[in-house]
Amino acid sequence: MRVHAQRVGALSGGLLFPALSMADWTVNMTPGVTGTSNDIFNLHMTIFWICVAIGVVVFGIMFWSIFAHRKSQGAKPANFHENTLVEVLWTIIPLVILIIMAIPATATLIDMYDTTESDIDIKVTGYQWKWQYEYINEDFGYFSNLTTPSDQINNRQTKGENYLLEVDNPMVIPVGKKVRFLLTANDVIHSWWVPDFGVKKDAIPGFINEAWTRVDKPGTYRGQCTELCGKDHGFMPVVVKAVPEAEYNTWVADQKAAAEKERELTQKDWTMDELMERGEKAYATACAACHQVNGNGVPPAFPALRGSAIATGDIAAHIDVVVNGVSGTAMQAFGGQLSEADLAAIITYERNAWGNKMGDMVTPKEIFDYKNQ
Repeated sequence: MRVHAQRVGALSGGLLFPALSMADWTVNMTPGVTGTSNDIFNLHMTIFWICVAIGVVVFGIMFWSIFAHRKSQGAKPANFHENTLVEVLWTIIPLVILIIMAIPATATLIDMYDTTESDIDIKVTGYQWKWQYEYINEDFGYFSNLTTPSDQINNRQTKGENYLLEVDNPMVIPVGKKVRFLLTANDVIHSWWVPDFGVKKDAIPGFINEAWTRVDKPGTYRGQCTELCGKDHGFMPVVVKAVPEAEYNTWVADQKAAAEKERELTQKDWTMDELMERGEKAYATACAACHQVNGNGVPPAFPALRGSAIATGDIAAHIDVVVNGVSGTAMQAFGGQLSEADLAAIITYERNAWGNKMGDMVTPKEIFDYKNQ
């Protein structure tokens, strides 16, 4: 009874004080932070008010006709079959309205599809369930993964402000520069969407779509994959950080140095402890979504690694599975996604974690040699 009374009270409050109960509720688009997104918003509002005007005129005439020619006032219905003038008018007037609407819509679409003369080119590749960003002219790239804690996802912790919209490595772009996106996918169809940019483009395997943006206001802008790309579709956010050009140039230099340092790790002499430490972190990012943090998996789609024939069997076969994937299954080929150091660390971790205790290890040099044999 008490719960019922609380629900009735909440409903009554919402009905009696709608302005308060719906203060954060909106159905309209937002202008965004780019010229394109503002053009889209202005086009939307223009078409909206044209539709409102049409509705007012049509329903106004209809209601006036019903009221002024009602039977109680002695009105007699006219008896006619055709009226050439009316038929011409209701053909020409809608045509003129459509032409008026088409002019700004066409101009906006032409601008949206003009990816020429870009200052920066970034290749965006969708994977289940993460994004890869490759800065084509700068010779470096990285993956962007969801970082929302599993405790929040499983309702063991209060949801954060940016729940399911936070990543480890956001895309970084400079303000005031035209950035061209080349979008594709590695496995299934994804869709890269940032509402504040007015950019939403499908990422299709074997095909490259183009889009562009120019952000004039520094800030962090968030979006999502908007294509139903698998069971974890909701865990594939997009985060873009727009920064001043000087800060961007410093970031690019740091990324290029880090990429070079990562390549040098192939020649480093690794210890088991170093590989296990790195492997635990890399596994949590790249593998735990399917095989679980504890290695128990989600059979039959995602088999357990704890005590599995792969993780406790032939080491060469284990390398082959991780690097090349397994055709016809959900196991992706990580050879092109992760560095040699991360691949070696993950395989070493899988063979020695959760009680597997194989006691062997794989070095980045072995992965490099395997990939280039």
